[in-house]
Amino acid sequence: MPAAMPIRAVMPAYPSGETGAGSGMTGDWSTDETASWVEVGAAAMAASCVEATATGGFPLLVKYLDAREHLSVQVHPSIAYCKSHPDAHLKTECWYILEASPGSVIFKGVKPGVTREDFARALGRGQGEGVVALLDSVPAVAGECHNLPSGTVHALGGGVLVAEVQTPSDTTFRVYDWAKELGRKGRELHVEQSMACIQFERARDATRLAPEESRCRHVTTGYFDVDEFAAAGEHALGTPGEPLRPQVLMVVAGSGRLIGEGFEGVPLRTGETVLVPAKLCAGARFVGAEGTRVLRTTVRGG
Repeated sequence: MPAAMPIRAVMPAYPSGETGAGSGMTGDWSTDETASWVEVGAAAMAASCVEATATGGFPLLVKYLDAREHLSVQVHPSIAYCKSHPDAHLKTECWYILEASPGSVIFKGVKPGVTREDFARALGRGQGEGVVALLDSVPAVAGECHNLPSGTVHALGGGVLVAEVQTPSDTTFRVYDWAKELGRKGRELHVEQSMACIQFERARDATRLAPEESRCRHVTTGYFDVDEFAAAGEHALGTPGEPLRPQVLMVVAGSGRLIGEGFEGVPLRTGETVLVPAKLCAGARFVGAEGTRVLRTTVRGG
C-alpha cells in the first residue's frame, strides 16, 4: 500500500449562488482533516433516501488502520446500552484485511463456553491479562472481511493493515490494554461499561471473494452494506429503480477510473478512496484494469 492514502469526494458543479464543498469537481482531504467531511456531509447526502447525522455530517466513517502492535481489547455500546445511556453512541464496524504479517491474528468474540462470570473473574485478576485466553483469535488473512457488530469484543492484532468501515461514533470501552505484554503503563479500562455491553458468544465467520466470483456481499447492516468486486471492465454504481444512496469506493488492489455525468473522470489507484454523492451514483461507473479489486460501501441510514 502507498504511504499516503488520500480520500476524495466527487462533488457536482454548483450553480452560481449555491454553496458546496469546494469550487471544483473533486476535492482531496487527508485522513486527519475530519472537519472537511462535516462540510461535505450535506452535499453528499443531497437527493439521498437516507439522512445526514444530527450534526449534518456524513453517517459513515472509513479509514485505514495500520497496527504495529496489538491494539486494545475493546467493545462498543450495544443497542440496549445506548437506549439507557444517551451519551453513548452505537458503533458497528468491519475490517477488511489488506496486509498481514506471518502469524498475525484478529481477536473477536469469546471462545465457545465462556460465560459472563468467567470473563468477570479474569478481569478481576492482576491487570486483567486473563481475558486474552478467553478471546477467540483467528489468523489474519489478506482478502478476508470481519464483521464486528456493536457488542462484539475485539482487538486488531499487531502486524495487520485493514480498511475499516464504521458508523461515526467514538464511544469505545477498553477491556484490556496489553500493558503486561507490551511493557507499558496501561490506559484507563472501562470494566463496568464493557461488561454491560459484551455479547458472550462467538463472532461471525470472516467472508472473502471466491476466485470464481466477480463480486460478493461482505457485510449487511442497518447502517451500511459492504461489497467487493473484481473490477476488470466497467461496473455501474447505480441500479435502475433503486433509491439513491451515497457510496464510498476503496481501491484495495490495482487501479481504475470513476466516470459519470456531472463530474470529471477520477483516476484511482491502490489505497485511494472516493466518496460519491447520492445524486451522482445513478450514472456513475467504475472502469478497472485487470486484477483490480474495489470495496464499495453503500450508506443505509440507521
